[in-house]
Amino acid sequence: MRKKIIAGNWKMNQTPMQAKQLCDMLCPQLEHAAADVVFCVPFTDLQTVLDAVQGTDIAVGAQNMHFADQGAYTGEISAPMLKEMGVSYVVLGHSERREYFAETDSAINQKVKQALAYGLTPIVCCGETLEQREANITIEWVRMQLKLDLAGLSEQQAKGVVIAYEPIWAIGTGKTATKEQAQEVCAAIRTVLGEMFGKETAEQIRIQYGGSVNAKNAAELFAMPDIDGGLVGGASLKEEFAQIVRS
Repeated sequence: MRKKIIAGNWKMNQTPMQAKQLCDMLCPQLEHAAADVVFCVPFTDLQTVLDAVQGTDIAVGAQNMHFADQGAYTGEISAPMLKEMGVSYVVLGHSERREYFAETDSAINQKVKQALAYGLTPIVCCGETLEQREANITIEWVRMQLKLDLAGLSEQQAKGVVIAYEPIWAIGTGKTATKEQAQEVCAAIRTVLGEMFGKETAEQIRIQYGGSVNAKNAAELFAMPDIDGGLVGGASLKEEFAQIVRS
């Protein structure tokens, strides 16, 4: 039985002081959660949030990292830096990184391997645009992304990855895929994972849905057989996040 995982992606929000206040509000409500809970926060908030969640079961994730250990990459953050801080997760390949910062599947693949090498759990994002959905190529597109992003991983490494399906047309728009639409794509993701790593491994990999998840739609989405939780955007900055976790 796969344990649900709910991750809040704070994006470029919250100063360290605001992050402390948000943690102080959310942490008491997330004690004894039935799901794994992760706060994925800006680099400037990492230490503040790590301190704030100490003594709880809440894990902390970064929103990006570089694929090199160290070097002349001004402004970048490495996996060993995150690991030494106590960070457990890292979001990789988010559609906003792909769109605004021209991240390629090749670069994401390198980052996934680097994260795993340092014991970080990558949350690997995939998803289609509205144009791609209307052209009826959603499944083909997502399959291609995953085959490129996870290329070269062993079965054992694949077990250490979380996949987040995020239809780009539903991110921050208030539009949400129906539970049937989300399940269809997440089931297709599990199928391609089975083709790449074997059915037994695929059954162990957790697949999240992301895209305007809120307290009203979370329960029905998370009840789908191939949806193992959510990557939550805007609602993760509110008390509503605790309601979503309880779903």
